[in-house]
Amino acid sequence: MKQEVINSLLKVTELSQKEVEDLIEIPQNPEMGDYAFPCFVLSKKLGVNPIEIAEDLISKLNQEKFEKIEAKGGYINFFVDKIQLAIQTTNQILKEKDKYGSSKEGNQKKIVIDMSSPNIAKPFGIGHLRSTIIGNSISNICAFQGYKTIKINYLGDWGTQFGKLIVGYKKYGNPKKLKQNPITHLLELYIKVNKNEKLEEKAREEFKKLEHGDKENLKLWKTFKNLSMNEFEKIYKQLGIKFDVVSGESHYNNKIESTIKILNEEGLLKESEGAKVIDLEKYGLGVALIRKSDGTTLYSTRDLTTAINRYKKYKFEKLLYEVGSEQSLHFKQVFKILELIGYKWADSCHHVSHGLYLGKDGKKFSTRKGKTIFMEDILKETKELAKKEIQKREKVSKIELEKRAKAITIAAIFYGDLKNYRENNVIFDINRFISFEGNTGPYLLYTYARAKSILRKAKSNNKSSNPMGLSQQEKELILELSNFPQVVKNAYKNLSPNVISNYSYQIAQKFNEFYHESKVIGSEEEQFRLRMVESFSHVLRNSLNLLGIKTIEKM
Repeated sequence: MKQEVINSLLKVTELSQKEVEDLIEIPQNPEMGDYAFPCFVLSKKLGVNPIEIAEDLISKLNQEKFEKIEAKGGYINFFVDKIQLAIQTTNQILKEKDKYGSSKEGNQKKIVIDMSSPNIAKPFGIGHLRSTIIGNSISNICAFQGYKTIKINYLGDWGTQFGKLIVGYKKYGNPKKLKQNPITHLLELYIKVNKNEKLEEKAREEFKKLEHGDKENLKLWKTFKNLSMNEFEKIYKQLGIKFDVVSGESHYNNKIESTIKILNEEGLLKESEGAKVIDLEKYGLGVALIRKSDGTTLYSTRDLTTAINRYKKYKFEKLLYEVGSEQSLHFKQVFKILELIGYKWADSCHHVSHGLYLGKDGKKFSTRKGKTIFMEDILKETKELAKKEIQKREKVSKIELEKRAKAITIAAIFYGDLKNYRENNVIFDINRFISFEGNTGPYLLYTYARAKSILRKAKSNNKSSNPMGLSQQEKELILELSNFPQVVKNAYKNLSPNVISNYSYQIAQKFNEFYHESKVIGSEEEQFRLRMVESFSHVLRNSLNLLGIKTIEKM
């Protein structure tokens, strides 16, 4: 029905389809209509009072397809015909099913998403989870809008920390421990070397040797990398997340000199105390360090090289870096340097930032009493809590218990994060996330399972049947279901999965209100209400899929 509103306004204004579409609002108060069109933009263009414009446009609008249209305070409020909306919406959803809400707007243009990016030889901790979950959801949303997404897991597999690990392993390493529990042993070595200031210079020397192709150091580095990747893959498998490309900083090591050459040719590089820098002070971005005085490179050098090579390879529409907000200055510097080199695509690069996970005490969650929080432990703990919740309600087989617990675990963790705006810090409280009540992932899975249970119990063949009338709860649910395509557009526009999350909770609430107030099976409106239930289940499943959450038929 939103398109009907747009079409009506196009006939009486000189605005474009996009201008009208961008201006239309959904009022918070249903008494103000289902859709509202503000006349203030037209007022500026025409130099006429917006109230007068609203009243003039109403006299020209065709009101046959709406319950009513009214002018109020410079707005035109549209009240749609809910029965027609219900028929059109359910027909469309049941026809399109898992495609409902999608768009071809992206026209298969490429969006590259740099996400997850854990550091080799360190545990996959809670700190990397946000980039993984948010990046995955943004990729799903972009793909649903018709873009070709390329998810890149850009590993932190280069840098001075490897000099420390090589020193640590040569001095204290245990091959047996490395084989049995690689991440734990490498972390122990890293901590040990960091505590010994006398090893700092030696670590820098070892990394310099690594950058220059020392065979022994390269062999150790490759061993650390392969062992780490094996551990990471176990985590990604549990999370149900796959990448199109797994790459790392080391991949671009032999291309860095060409970047340095470009920077020199453009006259951007300056020498400072033996190091190579780019002065960005006049842009309010400080000084970017490109090469250290010992000749080794940094994140900025590698990220510049990576961006240049990614554009050559993919000719992307957008390059998104889903990385913590603490890297904001770094990316501003990188994007500005790309612009100064003369790359027109520099403004297609975006830092999609996120806040921190915090503990229940409001403090940074990445460490607890000096210990790293392992993602593997979080998943195991959450799954055990999920099993206890399931067993409180029903006795199921071990296989079924495992299946449900796994789905609930992912729903709890993913939704617990994604319901928040990504730039906000999040209190990571797994006991609250796992609850089957309130604004949680398990509540949404439970609501979906309830809808599927109604459909299983129904004996009718669910043929098309138009409603004789609609209750208030049915009207509200239908309106929410009809808004899903616009919700997806908004989530894409702002690269904000919380828009989808909040919508998922709203339609689940609307469905439960409808379910409690309206008898489905055995009612005079059974045929149509079953179509409502089925339509709801498709939309909720599509919403959760965009968040990376898989639904289950039974809870």
